[in-house]
Parts: sequence; structure tokens; C-alpha cells
Amino acid sequence: MKPVTFAAAGSLALALAFAALTPLQAQTAPAAAAVPTLEQIFRAQPYRGVDAKDAAFSRSGRYLAYLWNPVGEPGTDLWVHDTRTGKTRRVTSPQLLAAFDAPEDQQRFDRKLKQRNTEWAERQAREEAQQAYLRGDKVDLSQWESAALETVKQELADKKARDDAQKAADKADAEAEKQAMAALAAKRAGKPAPAAAPASAASAPDKQDDKEKELWELRDELKKKLVRDKLKPEDLYPGVARFVWARKADELILQYRGGLYRWKADDDQAPAPLVATQRELRIVAYTPDDAGFVYMDETRVLRARFNQAGVQVLNRELVIADEAPKKYRIDQTAISEDGRWMSLLARAPVNPPGDDGKPLPPPKERQVEIMNYGERWATARKVDREVSDDKRAVKPLALYIRAVPAAGEAPRRQPAPVFTNAGGDVWFEMSDVAWARDGSRYAFTTWEREKELLRVYVGKADESAKPEVVLERRGDVGHEVVSVVQPRFTPDGRQLVLVLDESGWRQPWAIDVATRSLRPLLKGGFEAHQVVGFTADSKAMFVLANAGDTAAMNLFRVDMASGEMRALGAAGEYHRAAAASEDGRWVGANAGNWAQRPELKLIAVDGKARPATLTRSTDPAWAGVGLQQPERFHYANRHGDRIEGYVFKPAGWQAGDRRPAVVYVYGGPLNDRHIVEVDSFQNTAYLFGMYMAAKHGYVMVAVDPRGHSDYGRKFSDANWEHPGEPQAEDLEDLVKLLPGRFGVDPARIGLNGWSFGGFQTQYTMYTRPDLFAAGIAGAGPTEWENYNSWYSGRTLGQTERSKPSLRRFSLLPLARGLRHPLLLVHGMQDPNVLYQDTVNVYRELLESGKAPLVELFLDPDGVHALGGVVKPAAWHRKYEAFWLDHLGRAAAP
Repeated sequence: MKPVTFAAAGSLALALAFAALTPLQAQTAPAAAAVPTLEQIFRAQPYRGVDAKDAAFSRSGRYLAYLWNPVGEPGTDLWVHDTRTGKTRRVTSPQLLAAFDAPEDQQRFDRKLKQRNTEWAERQAREEAQQAYLRGDKVDLSQWESAALETVKQELADKKARDDAQKAADKADAEAEKQAMAALAAKRAGKPAPAAAPASAASAPDKQDDKEKELWELRDELKKKLVRDKLKPEDLYPGVARFVWARKADELILQYRGGLYRWKADDDQAPAPLVATQRELRIVAYTPDDAGFVYMDETRVLRARFNQAGVQVLNRELVIADEAPKKYRIDQTAISEDGRWMSLLARAPVNPPGDDGKPLPPPKERQVEIMNYGERWATARKVDREVSDDKRAVKPLALYIRAVPAAGEAPRRQPAPVFTNAGGDVWFEMSDVAWARDGSRYAFTTWEREKELLRVYVGKADESAKPEVVLERRGDVGHEVVSVVQPRFTPDGRQLVLVLDESGWRQPWAIDVATRSLRPLLKGGFEAHQVVGFTADSKAMFVLANAGDTAAMNLFRVDMASGEMRALGAAGEYHRAAAASEDGRWVGANAGNWAQRPELKLIAVDGKARPATLTRSTDPAWAGVGLQQPERFHYANRHGDRIEGYVFKPAGWQAGDRRPAVVYVYGGPLNDRHIVEVDSFQNTAYLFGMYMAAKHGYVMVAVDPRGHSDYGRKFSDANWEHPGEPQAEDLEDLVKLLPGRFGVDPARIGLNGWSFGGFQTQYTMYTRPDLFAAGIAGAGPTEWENYNSWYSGRTLGQTERSKPSLRRFSLLPLARGLRHPLLLVHGMQDPNVLYQDTVNVYRELLESGKAPLVELFLDPDGVHALGGVVKPAAWHRKYEAFWLDHLGRAAAP
């Protein structure tokens, strides 16, 4: 029998049938359906391409532009859809933009794209070959290394030939130079020139050079080659990074690799270059009259005219006196839409100047070492980390308001700042500055964590007038609201809209600019913290909200006066990255669910036209992998809270079964995400859950206990001062209902989670040791005093600068409670949750006699989501083996 070879990923073309299923109903795979392998489910080449992003309508509302590329293509190009004709045009492509790149860049893009595709194919083939080998097939597992070593050998031979040729040329040049110098010396001495030396015969090859490298030497060379050739983000064609529409005309300016290009929608011409540099340029906006444009380099804001040479710097750098205690430098600039005013946010070094007038070095940041064991001797790399008991070094801040200079205007005297913060060892945050469209006012928010003080400021367009506090909240503001406040003015400038958590839910509120009165724009128990836009008359706004379905954000049109909401998207679809036209006729969003993977959809606000799908982002081969979709469910915990979940039931499932089950949990706040979302194909909860149900007859459950975001403040604040306990209570309540409701064997239920879910799995296994029969905890933070303070200090509890007070939430003292098998998974180079967290809890488990119960599964090169030598298929193979070992197989129905 000949060995099985896997030259490429030809087996990727799956022939499994896919039934179109409704998104929210229980779905089970037909009993006879072939179950895809984990190598097919977690294919090396992703089934999903990039989602459309940065969708924006032209001011007329006729055109919708977005950045996207079909699955398999690198980068994001500019696409424009014409709502009048229904046609979509691809404005940029690698071929078109090649005219603006150096040939070497395009060659690198092409070469690296081929390398990426080859690596995908080889990885897929290797993974399938490895499973064939384990099944007993005769497979040559060394074929890829052998081919790679042959390539290395040839490259070394080519290099040696080049080196030998260069040495010979250098020797000939040296001989010629020697002869020339001898002739010159003879001439000066009046002697005849010496005869040229005869050409020497080629020297015999050095025995060591002639000797072929040993196999182990070639493997060392291959290792170096893999490191040298490793793909980097800049190796692939990036596409368009950003674009902005004109103020009035149907045209835009796009940004590509240090250049800016103008494109008009009413002609068939390619984008025309405006500015091309080797610097990182960023387009900001058109000028108010559409006759020019404003753009940025690292810190400067510049203005240029289309029909006029020259560039003008708008945000002239600050002039700081020698004796000034703070040396401010511009950090951010925001210009009003009318182009008349700008805000300059400036920051200064933390330390004042020394005696010589020069700034002292900043305080030394904490750095932790992450070990790399890939070389002969372990090496360490350092990563910055700020924990809750670190002394902070917030830079002093100053806000300046300036009039935008007219063309050719001489520099004006610099005004004093209108707002400052001293910085230092404090936790101070400030939002971006938002300008009213007419440039009459600006607004921003600040948050001082130690004081628990949230403030909203509104200022007049005046270089010297201080902004006024129009809203102040101290204490009870909700831990998840600070990052989504985002003030913005309505088009008429009369109202300032921002997201607050005044009633237990993050929703938009409006401050009347004239009276300073505050009023809610929505009412009801749901989250709506993303304001998409307003109609031009300021009478309506568009928001994303999970009203009516916590697992499916929809787009709503909201009447600003009455708060009346009208859903625009399809029920049961999750809408993300939304945009609205200013004329109020159109909205666009990435929308989909488990039955229909998300795509960019154009939706008519009046509902008279069916939504148009503008992208196709999923490989058709996915149809053979998505065998079933889960069934959603909910239950009430002991406190009467509604807990959402979904479950994969196997073919032939009956309520009276006693099947093994696994519960997937996260349990931590994610700002605007949770697990039970109808468009989430999370690797373990969804894809692996589908596989275990179809392949092994397991009941696979995912739940969102208290602690998650987008369920209101009661959930997102649940971890405050007692992380893990609310989730453990909710898991207890879930386990009680699993046998009767889902046909589960109560003695064979496992628990699994990643990151915060890894913490949650351990916490539950240690504090409720008989609740679950086994657990898998991935990359869980076990010592919160060592985690990043931006998260832990906001979601877990009060912190003290002088000592690691979050140690009270450590899992190490609890580890002795473990009574059932536990698999700890971690990437050893994880810069987020440090690998030491798993090492330390592992040590505690060993010291407390838990060695027979605990197992380690490590990725030596992996980071927080692994991705080193351990790829998703192998990762979940380990999971599969662990569950089968400890929970057993389902009995045949």
C-alpha cells in the first residue's frame, strides 16, 4: 500500500448538503448526515472573510461607500453602491492602486499572498494527514519537512554559489589592483612594467564547504528561515484605510499607503492622486466649500486646495515659554464641520523640567517578562503592564480652542487653554471633543475614577471662554457607561445627545443646550448605547438596540420628541457597524444570524423595498460545515433574573435521555458583547458545540450568567467586589434544570470557559466542587492583582495604590477545593492574561494533592487566543478527548 500524500488542501471542497434553517428554532442534524471533521470545521483558510466596515452615505444619500473585499482577498478596497440604480462599483483594487506603488511593493504583496495561500493549504493537508495517521492509514508525515529542507538546501547551495562567485570576483579585482599598483611603481622608478601573473587555477574546494550540512543543521537553517519569512501585516496588500465624503458633492477622498486620492461618483475615472508621501497621512474632511481638503500627518493638521498649489498648517504648534512649568505638545485636533473652529488637546510630560530646563525622563513603567523557549536558550521579552497598585503617570492635559486661520492669514497670538487637568497619580479620562455642525459649540466628557465623578462640558466657540459643566454625576453611574458616553450634537445644534446609565440601562439622553435640562430619549429595559445618526431636520435619530431580543441588536428609527421606536431591520438578526443617510431614507448595517451569516445590507427606512445584500463574505464551502443551529432558551435564576442561553441537541434527542453535557461560560463584561448572540459563531461555544452534539451525541449548552454586558447594569456590575460568585450561583441554578429539561445525566456535566470564563470555570470548580464532573479552563486570570488595571479596577472592585488589594479575589487559596478533573489551557507567551497565572494555580493544585486531577495543555508560542503551534483544530481535538475520557459517550438512542 502506497503512503497517502496530501499535496494540497484538495479535501477542503466539502460535498455535504446544507439545509436552509430558520434562525431561532431548534434544529438537529439528520441522523444520516455526515459529520464534518474538526479539521473541516476549523479549516486553515477561514470560511469567513472581512466584514464590511466604515460604511457611510454621501451627503445626498444616494451613495453608500464601504471598505470590504471578498473572502480570500487581502485588504479592504473601496466599494460604492448607488441606491438609485441598484448597482455596486468596486472603486479600488490591487491592480488599480499598483500604479501608485513601487514595483518592489507589488512584488512583495504578490509573493507574500502566494506564501499565505500555500501555508494555508499545507497546514490543512498536514492536519488531515495527522488524523489519517492516527486512524491507522499509511501516511508520510515527513513529506512537508522533507520538501522544506530541500528548499533550504537549494537556497544554501544558491547562496554558496553566489558567495563563491563574489569571492572569485573580489580576488580577480584584488589581483588587478595589485598589478596596477606594481605597474605604477615601476613607471615611477623608470623600470619596465612587470608581466601580468598568469591566471591561477581555481582553488580546490574546501572540504568543509564541500561537505553537505547534516540533517540537524538543515533543520536549524529551516527554523531560521521560518522566522525570517513569517508573515507580517504589512506583507499583504492593505487596501484603502479610510475615506471621507464631500460636504455637498457626490465625491470622496480615500487614503491608501501614505497617499490621498480623489474620486467622483458621476464619472468612470479611477481615483486621482492628490498627495503622495512616505508619511502616514490621514484624511480628515473636505473644506466647507468642497474646494479643498483637510488632512493630517503625525500631529499636524494641514489644508490644501484642489486648484491651488501649497499647503497650510492649521494647528500651528504651541508656543511654550522657557520658564513654563509644563511643556505641552498637541496630541489631538478636532475641526468643526463648518471649518471655522478647532480644538487642540495637548499633553505634557509627567515630570516637570529639571534644573537644566530639559524634561526629566518619565517614571519607569512596569514591565513583565514573557519567556520564549523556541531557541537553544530561553530568552525573555518585556511587555508594559499597569496593575491596580501601580503609581499612575497620567500626562497633564490642556484644551485649547482656536479659530481656523483663513488662507494666507498671518499667525494669531496663542490663547490660553480653556480647560486643564494636572494629571499625575490619578485616573482621569476625557472623551473626544465633539463640535456642533455650525461651529457654535463644542462638548466633551470627563471621568475621574477615584472621585467616581462623571462630568459633561459644553463650551462656546470662543478662544478664551471656559466650558461649563452641564451635567454632573457622582458615584452611581454604572461601571460600563464611561466608554460609551460619546456626546454629539444634533444637526441643528440645539441638543447634546449622549449615552447614560440613569435607569439601569445604557441609553441615549438629550441635554437641551439652551436650558441645560436633561431628558431620556428612550424608555424600557434594553440596551441602546450606539447612536448611529440623525435626520437632517433633527427630528429623528437612528440607534442600535436590543429591544425585544437581547441576542439580536436591531436598527431603530426613533422620534426625538416622543421616543417612538420603529424597527428597520429584520427581527432575529444582529445589526452591527451601522450607518444612516442624512436624508433619512436609507440605513446600512452588517446583519445576519446563525442561518444567514452576516453581510452588509441596505435597508429602506420606509420599508417599501426589500433589503439589498451588498456583500458576500462567506466561502460557499461553509454550507457543508454548518450542519445545525442551536435552540435558544432562558431560565430564571434564584433572584428572578432572566438568564439567556442556547443549546445544541443531537439527532435523536429525547427529553428522557441521560446524555453527557458541557456548559460554556464567559461571565465577564465585554463592553458591548456577550456569548448568546444570534450572529456569533464562537469557536468553542458554537462550532465545537455543534460538532460534539452531531458527532458524539452530547448536549452542548452556552449561557450568559450575570456579569455579561448588554443585559443592563445589574448584569454588568455583578462582579463588583465579588467576581465569580454571581455566575456560580447562576450555573448552579442551570445545572438543576438540565436533567429534566434537556435530557442530561446530572453526573456527567462539564464546564468550560476562556479568559474570564477560564477564571469562572476554576472559581466554580473550586467553590462548588461537586457541581460539575470535569472542567476546562483556558487562559484564566487567577491573580487579579496582576491583571491590567483598566479592566480590573473598572469591573472588579475598589483598588489601593499602595498595595495589591485585588489579591482578595485570587483563586490560589480556593484551589484546594478541587474534587474533579480539570484541564488548564494557556499560551505561554500570552501578554494579556500572563501564563504565570496558570503556573501559579497549577503549583497550588499540586501542593494541595490534586496532581491526579489536574492536567496542563500549553501552546509554547501561543498568545491569549493561542495561535502558536496549537491551531484551533488541535486545540479542540484535545477538548474532545478530555470530555470523552471524563464524561463518556452518549448511549445510543
